[in-house]
Amino acid sequence: MSSLTSTSTTTKATAPGTTGTGRLPRPLKGMTWLVWRQHRAAFWTILGVSALAVACIVFQRSQSQVDGYTHISTGLRLIPILLGVFLGAPLFAGDLENGTAKLVVTQSVSRTRWLTTKLALTALVVVVSTVALSVAFGWWWSLYKSEVTASEWLSESTFNNTGPVPVALALLSVFGGVAIGVVLRRTLMAMVVTLGFTVVVQLVWSHFLLSLGNVVTRTTSRASAETAVETLPTGAHRMDGSTPYLTGDGKLLGWGTCADAQTEQARELCMQKADVVGWSVDYLPISQMNGMQWFGASILLALTAAITVFLFFWGRKRLA
Repeated sequence: MSSLTSTSTTTKATAPGTTGTGRLPRPLKGMTWLVWRQHRAAFWTILGVSALAVACIVFQRSQSQVDGYTHISTGLRLIPILLGVFLGAPLFAGDLENGTAKLVVTQSVSRTRWLTTKLALTALVVVVSTVALSVAFGWWWSLYKSEVTASEWLSESTFNNTGPVPVALALLSVFGGVAIGVVLRRTLMAMVVTLGFTVVVQLVWSHFLLSLGNVVTRTTSRASAETAVETLPTGAHRMDGSTPYLTGDGKLLGWGTCADAQTEQARELCMQKADVVGWSVDYLPISQMNGMQWFGASILLALTAAITVFLFFWGRKRLA
């Protein structure tokens, strides 16, 4: 009887797919499992909401609906801010504030390994969710790309929600929030400061967005602004104030030229004296969109890498 019991126990303990305790093995082990367990609510929420958003986009596109395009694009633009505030800022600030960090560093795990695991797993969740959203939204926008007006492809609702840009913006916001949390060591304060940080990032990004492209100039020999604009390719974004007068010797004159003329006849005479022969139009073609997005994303990722380096230098001594 004891032999039978021993054999049964041994069989149970060594059954395929089980551990020595009879439990199924975890796909994640060690520090990775610990970090996932600690932040699983936030990670699953991010992945779940992203999946629902992708499903909504797929449904809208399959129905050829444009009603929700503006609302969904606005919501997607808020994702980097929300991730920075609610995921990045508390990631280490919570541990530092409640004393968990001191407990971790007293174990056999080094600060560097703890920091690496947390950042890597968080980055993985952020990348998976934002890539899925970017691909889905880009697929939806492709329906209207051939009909896009000059302002739409460079609007934040399209440019910032497709390609690599949303991924890079989200990573910068999250890692910036992490750095703020590590320095301030208080969760609520870190979240407030991170909110300001992510908003500033969005504003600065929007301000320099046009500078990511190479401006193209087109001239016309006919003195008509309408003619000059009509010669632009489909989807071209005309730069503000970029249609000055063009003189016979190739010089450009500003909008104020002959503005003091009281009559149309006086204006025409002034134009002739100034040797105005046409217009010069500066614009960004839609063909540059891909290159501009990758160039901008590389800048954002470089900033994220710099923050990561700071975190490792700071965290090796003060992350406890």
